[in-house]
Amino acid sequence: MSTLGASLRLARAGWMLAREGVLASLPGDELSGAPKAAWRISKALAARRAARKGRTERLADAVGKLGPSYVKLGQFLATRPDVVGKNMARDLAGLQDRMATFPRAAAVASVEASLGRPVEELFERFGEPVAAASIAQVHEAFVTSGNVPGRVAVKIIRPGVRQRFQHDLESYFLAARLQERFIPSSRRLKPVQVTETLAQTTRMEMDLRLEAAALSELAENTKDDPGFRVPAVDWERTGRDVLTLEWIDGIKMSDIEGLAAAGHDLKELAATLIQSFLRHMLRDGFFHADMHPGNLFVEADGTIAAVDLGITGRLGKKERRYLAEILYGFIVRDYRRVAEVHFEAGYVPMKHDVAAFAQAIRAIGEPIHGQSAETISMARLLTLLFEVTELFDMQTRPELLLLQKTMVVVEGVARTLDPAFNMWKASEPVVGGWIRDNLGPKALLVDARDGANALLALARQAPDLAARAERLSREIDAMVVNGLRFDAETARAIGKAGARHTRWGRLALWVIAIALVAIAWKVG
Repeated sequence: MSTLGASLRLARAGWMLAREGVLASLPGDELSGAPKAAWRISKALAARRAARKGRTERLADAVGKLGPSYVKLGQFLATRPDVVGKNMARDLAGLQDRMATFPRAAAVASVEASLGRPVEELFERFGEPVAAASIAQVHEAFVTSGNVPGRVAVKIIRPGVRQRFQHDLESYFLAARLQERFIPSSRRLKPVQVTETLAQTTRMEMDLRLEAAALSELAENTKDDPGFRVPAVDWERTGRDVLTLEWIDGIKMSDIEGLAAAGHDLKELAATLIQSFLRHMLRDGFFHADMHPGNLFVEADGTIAAVDLGITGRLGKKERRYLAEILYGFIVRDYRRVAEVHFEAGYVPMKHDVAAFAQAIRAIGEPIHGQSAETISMARLLTLLFEVTELFDMQTRPELLLLQKTMVVVEGVARTLDPAFNMWKASEPVVGGWIRDNLGPKALLVDARDGANALLALARQAPDLAARAERLSREIDAMVVNGLRFDAETARAIGKAGARHTRWGRLALWVIAIALVAIAWKVG
């Protein structure tokens, strides 16, 4: 029954998001066919509900009821007023600060179960919750021992949140499979692989020991960086469901009026945020991948302190080089080089023409240059980018999804601080410096050293590789002589599995279709 349950949850989510205006706020003028019809229905629903009072609270409540993964989606959209509109972004911003808390008694039970000690022995004082998010909530506490004495923040996983996320993911996998099966043009976007990436990051986010390790690593990487830091971890009071951190005294980056009243330079904060993220991405290949305003604080001296490091991203050296060259090419308007890097990285199939792709890239890049941020329609820009990637058969790269999502969110946060923020101008010092250090003569020496080490490692493995190759050759020879066979029982099992998949897939489609009919009937 899991497929039927996932179908019902998916239909319910679509209905609630359409009713509260979330779907209507997304750019849909360029859609066609069934997606265009669904978008128009959602606009009609939203218009009917718009006259009622308390839309902000109603929207936050509706998204919160859908589950923690939908809250994450709402937080992402809240950082893009240029895509969903200022009113919708303001409404969704409530998801960052106004999530419901769970009782202190449940938090105490979770702490004691995870750490194996009474809460009175662990903390001098353990207070009520002071903040709540989709996955966990934070309590203020005090300790007198350990590496972080004094006031601390204790993050505790919500009871039952793992099961809720698993249910959400079942719905996402169903939608992804249906999309791949019935919408061939979407297969290049690899929706199933994208959902698998989401599932993996979610599993890691649910283990607070991994978040503690990420905080420790990022702290080491950024110890000498100007204007950015992360809180210290109290390892003695950290477990799978509990994370104890240094308390951060600062103003949330979502509180624009508070930042201005405290005398902070908002334009400088925007630039520092972008440049810090680019340093982490390019220099370290390790970055905070959930940098919405609710996770960023500004301390009295203007330092940005980032918390909630449950989702992180990593990039290999080769990927960092490609991305740096692409970013720098956009900055200096060298669209030919941007196109060439896309081909070198394998992002665009070699059957296409580099010059034609460079022309398409120019159509994306030129509207950005020479304009203030307020005049750029990000929705139209995203639509154009999607059309270009489809025209040139560009496949989605699941390993780059977190980076792409985080770049969009960070730029959105910077724009809330400085509406005239220029992403390319702010990026140039970091990206240009990295290019000079890593793609010049110095980089050739490093590459030569890495190549020599790789050859040495390969030479050490040569006997084992030779033995494996010999075994594989014998197995292939045997397969050629005897053929590849499986017994009758295996054949029957494959047939039953295929029939069951087809039956549930059809049932899921009927459930979704009935939900859409219900939506249309309510609108009428």
